[in-house]
Amino acid sequence: VDMVIDSEIKISAQVHRVPVQDGHLLSVSLKLSESAGIKDIIHELRYFQAPLPDLPSLPERSLIYNEEIDRPQPRLDRGAGNGMSVTVGRVRKCNVLDIKMNILGHNTIRGAAGAALLNAELLKIKDLI
Repeated sequence: VDMVIDSEIKISAQVHRVPVQDGHLLSVSLKLSESAGIKDIIHELRYFQAPLPDLPSLPERSLIYNEEIDRPQPRLDRGAGNGMSVTVGRVRKCNVLDIKMNILGHNTIRGAAGAALLNAELLKIKDLI
């Protein structure tokens, strides 16, 4: 659903209702502060590096861009980076905001459990615990 209610309120939403055991699939629409082309956005996603020190549980690539038009998919992509990577795909122009993309993360591995593990590793490296 894409709607412009007035000049300040813009809505762009999409729902994915699929029965899966693991993996949250999001459809995200973004308004950018500066104009950027789809190729530029894909380039930034493809080469993004998490601004974190080398943590034992942090995968080599915390964000993985997938070029295939039918990806990400929970069953195919939830295990990326041993479940600790987030997969992004289907980057496209949005008719209301600037861009749309689909994002998939493993809800049990990268979710609360993985985030808690990474937080503990970071605190240990910084000698806070």
